Amino acid sequence: MKYAVDIPNFGVWSDPGEVAEFARRIEDVGWDGLSIWDHIIVWDGAEVADPWISLAAAATVTERITLMPMVTPIPRRHPWKLARETVSMDLLSQGRFILGVGLGWPTDPEFTRFHEEEDLRTRADMLDEGLAVLTGLWSGEAFSFEGNHYQVEPVTFLPTPIQKPRIPIWVAGMWPKRRPFQRAACWDGVAPIISDGYEFEPMTPEVLAEIVAYIREYREIDHHFDVAPGGAALDEADRHGDYLAALEDAGATWWREGWIPGTAGSPEEWLARVMEGPPRP
Repeated sequence: MKYAVDIPNFGVWSDPGEVAEFARRIEDVGWDGLSIWDHIIVWDGAEVADPWISLAAAATVTERITLMPMVTPIPRRHPWKLARETVSMDLLSQGRFILGVGLGWPTDPEFTRFHEEEDLRTRADMLDEGLAVLTGLWSGEAFSFEGNHYQVEPVTFLPTPIQKPRIPIWVAGMWPKRRPFQRAACWDGVAPIISDGYEFEPMTPEVLAEIVAYIREYREIDHHFDVAPGGAALDEADRHGDYLAALEDAGATWWREGWIPGTAGSPEEWLARVMEGPPRP
């Protein structure tokens, strides 16, 4: 199992220079990846960074860790602009890039404030169409698309990604909703959360095993598939080794360690534990 640190793109992380320095430090102590949230507004007056600028800054000062937005809401982005951003990140990082995607959450204020699409089913359709456009443009071949939400006249995008056959795509989902996990089965990985859309619960090995089994029912592609739950395991240092080992047994290939507001311990205490390195066996 690999280990990433998961951070928001607001607050202390609203400065891309701070994110870059943090990325360099966690690489030095042995972490395998850095994932950063993709929000455009959190609350009025919040300091928020563009995650793509932060990831680019991190790419220039690191050599080994994987970099990933976790997750990018395709329904509030133009897929053709995202195609340029993702290939540029793949080139800049020399293939150390994974694209995490989702519907976008929370709807209010992320979508309502700017009069963007609020209906989740419509955003799900936009996500599927957006992924089709994105991967078509990555191909480097002449591509066109006619959908309900996106239309592309024949066009060829170059350069193509370093990674072949393409940049890996992880899909986020809130269990027990099923459709996001059916979608994830078509791609390269899943970033699962247990939530009813309002309250969040810690991931358990039992639920993760259920999620993995469900995805396997819909998986038709025979290549590596990543399972990347997240949480604050370092907040429970007396048991996190057994907990993460059980998640790995349930199918996890990555653990994304993030400080969860409202949990025991301060962010400073969590950061101190992060700088001790990942909790490898």
